[in-house]
This record gives sequence, structure tokens and C-alpha cells, in this order.
Amino acid sequence: MRILVAVDGSDESFHALRAVGHLTRAAKLTVLNALDIPILAYPMGGEPGDTEDFSLSIQQAMQDGSERLLDRVASLLPMNTGPVSKQIETGTPAEAILAAAEKEKADLIVLGSRGLGPMKELLLGSVSHRVVTHASCPTLIVNRPMRSLRRILMAVQGPEDAAVLTKFLAAKPFKETAEITVVTVLPAAQPLFPPGFAKIDELIEKSVVGGRAFVEDTAAALCKLQYSAKGYILMGAPALAILQEAEASGSDLILMGSHGRRGVTRFLLGSVSHAVLHRAPCPLLIVR
Repeated sequence: MRILVAVDGSDESFHALRAVGHLTRAAKLTVLNALDIPILAYPMGGEPGDTEDFSLSIQQAMQDGSERLLDRVASLLPMNTGPVSKQIETGTPAEAILAAAEKEKADLIVLGSRGLGPMKELLLGSVSHRVVTHASCPTLIVNRPMRSLRRILMAVQGPEDAAVLTKFLAAKPFKETAEITVVTVLPAAQPLFPPGFAKIDELIEKSVVGGRAFVEDTAAALCKLQYSAKGYILMGAPALAILQEAEASGSDLILMGSHGRRGVTRFLLGSVSHAVLHRAPCPLLIVR
């Protein structure tokens, strides 16, 4: 597995760095820092040449700082994470991360999240949101220290979701043997039937039975891959139900797919994975 870890010197990026210790040894581990160099206007009363010299001095200072950061990061990596490559990319962080992931043919991106709220993210965007939206490989968003990886909450919406996540787990991406709880959420919205509709209870029961069979079959497939897995259904609004279950069960990681709305509607309405990203009580791994 080829892993790209993005760092910026924040506490969250060091959480992401340490989380790599829970992943299987990488064939190549690239540690990336993005240099977002500002474009300077002419200083008041200055000459164009003065601005150019000043800009070059800032760029050199930022380059030196980036190199020092990567040297420090490399020394703090957990043991046995794989051969390390240090890389500096110029550009805004999200674009630099995505470009480096493409160039390195990364199988997994790991980065920290500073936890922008939904409204602020809607207006300004966030690095983690943009990377999750546009990355062509799985993305691990680390919003707090990952001290262990014993309990994984795997949220699935349907067979396509389950197949993608099962394939990912079949590659044994984690060093530790975690217990996996597979859940699917049945929306608890008011049924669109008139009061007294005779078959409503029957339809609800069929939905519950079908959902339970689905998660139990998915858990059985994971057991064949030597995981300890169980499955059950949740009721309610999908994102909220997943968040509540992760909190109640003390999950170390939420694992889910991303196949929600695309383009502008994703930013206006969101998807379940992006809603979970905003308020996850533990790191979140999104697989596509």
C-alpha cells in the first residue's frame, strides 16, 4: 500500500502522523507539506524589483521552514511504517495533496482535520472536505489522537457499499486485529401512507428483516477474512444514528463509503459521509 500523509505542523497533522502506526507497513510512505506562497502586491512607495526580492526572501524562508518540518516529522514517525519519502508541493493545501496523491499513485491519503463547522465549511470550504470530495483513493481523516484501533464501526448503505468496503478490508490495511460492527440505518421517517393503511406494519417488518439479513451477511463475509465482525440495524436519520452509535460504542474508527450527491448539490445538501465528517467523535476513513 502506498500512503500519502499530509502535514502542516498543527496538532491535528501530528495526530494523523501517529495514526499511520496503526496501518500496515507501506510499500512507500510519502510525507507531504504544501507551500501556499502568497502573491504580493507592490509595497507602498516601492519598486517592482523590491517586491520581487521581498517575495523571493519569503519563499525561501517558507521553503526552509517546510524542510525543517519534514525532517522533524520523519523523526517522529512510528516504527516499521515503511520507506519514507519527503515531499514539498507548491499550491493551496487541498490541490497540493490531490496532485501529490495522483503523482504518487497513492492507495490511501491520511490527513488531520481542524473541524470546521458546517456553515463555515459551506462558506470557506476545508482541506479535508475538498480532499474527501475529489480524491480518487480512500482518505483517512484524523480529528483526534488514535490511541488504539480495536473497534471499527462500518456503516453501509447497500450491497455496493458493502462490496467496496469488504474489498478494502480484504487487503488487510491495519496492523491490529479490530472488532468490526457493521451497521445500516433504516430511516425512521413518517411513512407516506394514509392512517390505518393495512400493510404498513408488514412493510416495516420486511424492511427490518431485509436490513438485518444484509448486515449479518456482510459481517459473515468479514469473518471469512479472519475479522471478528457482527452486524445490526439502526433506526433514524442516517448521519445522526451513525454518530450516536460511534459515540456509544467507543469506536476508534468509523469506516464508510462515499457515493452521495455530486457537484453543487453536495455543498448545498451534503451527503451522509460529509455530515459524519463534520462531527465524528473519532477518526473517519472514507473509501470509494
